[in-house]
Amino acid sequence: MAKAPVLTPRADDFPRWYQDLITKAELADNGPVRGTMVIRPYGYGLWERMQAEMDARIKETGTQNAYFPLLIPESYLAREADHVEGFAPELAVVTHGGGKELEEPAVVRPTSEMIINEYFSKWVQSYRDLPLLINQWANVVRWELRPRLFLRTSEFLWQEGHTAHATYEEARDFAAHIHRQVYEDFMLNVLAMDVVPGRKTVRERFAGAINTLTLEGMMGDGKALQMATSHELGQNFAKAFNTGYLSKDGRQELVWQTSWGSTTRMIGALVMMHGDDAGLRVPPRLAHIQAVVLAIKGDEAVLAKVRELGDRLKAAGVRVHVDDRTDTPFGRRAVDWELKGVPVRIEIGPRDLENGTAMLVRRIPGGKEPVSLDALVPLLPGILEEDQALLLRQSRERREARTTEVSTFGEAVEAATTGGWARIPWAALGEEGEAKLADHAVTVRCLVAEDGSVPDDGDAPGNVAVVARAY
Repeated sequence: MAKAPVLTPRADDFPRWYQDLITKAELADNGPVRGTMVIRPYGYGLWERMQAEMDARIKETGTQNAYFPLLIPESYLAREADHVEGFAPELAVVTHGGGKELEEPAVVRPTSEMIINEYFSKWVQSYRDLPLLINQWANVVRWELRPRLFLRTSEFLWQEGHTAHATYEEARDFAAHIHRQVYEDFMLNVLAMDVVPGRKTVRERFAGAINTLTLEGMMGDGKALQMATSHELGQNFAKAFNTGYLSKDGRQELVWQTSWGSTTRMIGALVMMHGDDAGLRVPPRLAHIQAVVLAIKGDEAVLAKVRELGDRLKAAGVRVHVDDRTDTPFGRRAVDWELKGVPVRIEIGPRDLENGTAMLVRRIPGGKEPVSLDALVPLLPGILEEDQALLLRQSRERREARTTEVSTFGEAVEAATTGGWARIPWAALGEEGEAKLADHAVTVRCLVAEDGSVPDDGDAPGNVAVVARAY
């Protein structure tokens, strides 16, 4: 009788495969309140690496980290009409505290434009206070009707940046810098994810913004996932909170603002873009465990060699874990590490020790081969870089192979509903066509210029709409 697969095959049921992988790779569990999640240590280790890489890039822009309250007076949200309308269906509201009804209900933050602008208006007095560049790492709550671990949960973790500038041009350029030099650089060079940078349509932009820049990734089933966004807020929030400054020539002016964010959704993207039927495949630059050294049996000489090799790899800068749990069957441990997507396994048993070799198992391209124990440490960094490049190449080849150039509405719908993306001239689709896409559960993910760059204007001649079904 054929052995049952560890995971539901992706081709049979992609959503079930996704849920199986998250559970069996020990990334997360469902929380006790519908829509919440418990991020397990292995999954949180991935988030910590994402945080570290992103935080370094954010700080290079001159942005500083701060923290703002979780609870926001309900009245704050009413100050910017588009913003409150956009978030109203997702709000969680606290009406009682300390056994008493609150004088004013408090909203559990869905995003922090409102509370941060309250303080920006106090902190900004003069042009000397600008630009004001703030980021926070926090949790937010948006009540989800159809939750899915990491992709859409009622509570999730994120970073949100908020800035105030003296001019429109400064704010526009800063939002674009975050979009490309922080988010896109991180996704390409750390997550090994091919993404399409573009501009959201008016219909899809962030509530209260005058422009939203996005990065869209194609998942393994051909659907799109919005990976991170950077927003130009114009002066909408400055007007609502009277966030002004005294200019160099003595005039009172309103600031121009941006906000931008990325979330634990990126862990879901990691699963869906790089995972296969054997489990997760973690890009080596992201992996908090780049190599695991496994003792096949509890032989004292084997255990000593495994630990020594672990120390040598660590000294060489490899993030390594030594698995010497020989009271657990080797086969089970090997499958668990494969599910978790650790880039490299180094397996050592008594026979390997006699031969002066170890079995090198590469998770990303697959395959195994015996390698001299003396050669392993200098060999590994190059292997990890090869595998990092392979993941990026595979994600790009998938998107290119499954993206169709079309010229009509019908062709766009067909491409997007049969497991791929469509690129259609925006002039041929327009806002009317975009509205009709909703009847087919299809959206315009972003607008790009003919050469693939981000257009300066949503209605610029030659703009192309990237159309897809999305998570």
